[in-house]
Amino acid sequence: MATNALINAPWLKYYDDVPHNLDYPNCSMVHMVLATAKKYPETAAYEFFGCKQTYKTFADEIYLCARGLLAINVKKSDKVTICMPNTPQAVIMFYALNLIGAVANMVHPLSAEEELVGFINDSDSKAVLTLDQFADKLDTILPRTKAQTLILAGADDGLRGITKSLYLMTKGRKIKRRKTKDNILRYSDLMKFGSLYTGIVTDEMRGDDVAAILYSGGTSGTSKGILLTNLNFNALAMQTVAAGDCVVPTNIMLAIMPVFHGFGLGVCLHTAFVAGGTALLIPQFSLKAYMKILKKKKPHYIAGVPTLFEAMLKQPDIRKIDMSQMAGIFCGGDSLSIELKRKVDELLKECGSTEQIREGYGLTECVTASCLTPRKFHREGSIGIPYPDMYYKIVRRETTETADYNEEGEIVISGPTVMKGYNNNEEETANTLKTHEDGRIWLHTGDLGVMDEDGFIYFRQRIKRMIVSSGYSIYPSQLENAIESHESVLISCVIGIPDEYKMQKIKAFIILRNEQEATDEIKSSIFEHCRKNIAKYAMPSEFEYRNELPRTIIGKVAYLELEKEEEQCRKKNN
Repeated sequence: MATNALINAPWLKYYDDVPHNLDYPNCSMVHMVLATAKKYPETAAYEFFGCKQTYKTFADEIYLCARGLLAINVKKSDKVTICMPNTPQAVIMFYALNLIGAVANMVHPLSAEEELVGFINDSDSKAVLTLDQFADKLDTILPRTKAQTLILAGADDGLRGITKSLYLMTKGRKIKRRKTKDNILRYSDLMKFGSLYTGIVTDEMRGDDVAAILYSGGTSGTSKGILLTNLNFNALAMQTVAAGDCVVPTNIMLAIMPVFHGFGLGVCLHTAFVAGGTALLIPQFSLKAYMKILKKKKPHYIAGVPTLFEAMLKQPDIRKIDMSQMAGIFCGGDSLSIELKRKVDELLKECGSTEQIREGYGLTECVTASCLTPRKFHREGSIGIPYPDMYYKIVRRETTETADYNEEGEIVISGPTVMKGYNNNEEETANTLKTHEDGRIWLHTGDLGVMDEDGFIYFRQRIKRMIVSSGYSIYPSQLENAIESHESVLISCVIGIPDEYKMQKIKAFIILRNEQEATDEIKSSIFEHCRKNIAKYAMPSEFEYRNELPRTIIGKVAYLELEKEEEQCRKKNN
């Protein structure tokens, strides 16, 4: 039987000079960021389309926004939904909420209307922050939510000088700027309210207080709000700095992973701010723009999903870019294949970097990565070794029994980044967070893996039926529910099929009611229905209409059979 993984953890020898245990302060997230601002006041905290903001000014913006929130009666323990891409307003609001003891509810701005209604109501959000681009959608659904205020920001709010003028003359001309009314105000007005507010702003949050709600699928495949604390984020930042063994002040982090994602929020932003680095905010991914940034800005750290690195390899001029300054290249969100790692490592070497791409593993229930490939060493096929103070075990499925080394079982995790629980869902929390015989609380990931004798972890597959497309976790049951809510659909089945760019793309199989013929009119109606009720990133790329679907022995749709059919068809076509 394998050792408990807490006693003489075998992976410790691979950390070299990295501390195995850290001392975590009992404070808020913003407390750590403001401490950085005092230490490095003139260092650039973030950059947005060439406009840099120092830590001193960043701290001033956080305080101003916090006072503005208090002025509109957002107070301690209230929730505010941030429905934004990576912009200064999103980041400032995130920490301003933390400063007054409120909770940030982070959601994808491309979420479908029904999803947004659910996210806002489930969190009991008092207000919503979004960009003008998404104003119509939010304004339409606001009456169906508990939110009282819609705060609108323009992308140009984070710009200055000639950059602002150019934006307003080009992209900005196409975006309708909403006027304020009773329940709608502009972000700039919120900041003005802050300048007039005379009350006291105090930071009273502690480590165990809930700071943010992020969304993931949980173990049952339905979207759930994940309650993450100040300690969760602060521990992650300190662990990433330690385990990363490369994160230093003034270095540039390319923050392209989204602010509503644990990877983007926890690593690309909070870790950078805790370390005194500069976060290069990128609100929308464009491969062409990404290549220009790599060449011009020369970031020291890049983080992305396998899709990003695959796309980079296909660029004809990528090998002309000098990457000798690179100190950390991190991959997460999906498994990094052995072949892709080899190719990226070769690319980095050709571009002058002495670093390797480092795979991380984690899930939103522990913010993001809690396991990482060591800086100067890797074991082929492994997702790395645990962060300081994070412990991994492999347990036999549906038990708490520790598996032997190299025996496949469920990956379970314990440590200071593990979530507080699911919002308004005690049953699912109990199914996911379990106290084992050792007295520790372990997060059951729903993922299969093995641990070797040296403590390296190997991911095998997801126990949950889940599709990963471009780094997003997509749950077929949710999509099937949306499709089947159309009046013409009897039943549907959604599967993921291999895709060279997205890793997996989504295909929906549909049986119509009353043996209807799949006319162009019906197909169009179902497509429009899906587009309204399914997030853009989860939208099926293929629809196939059938008279029947394969079934299991107990009558369920045999999605594995459909996956096999697609695989055989793909092999035949190749």
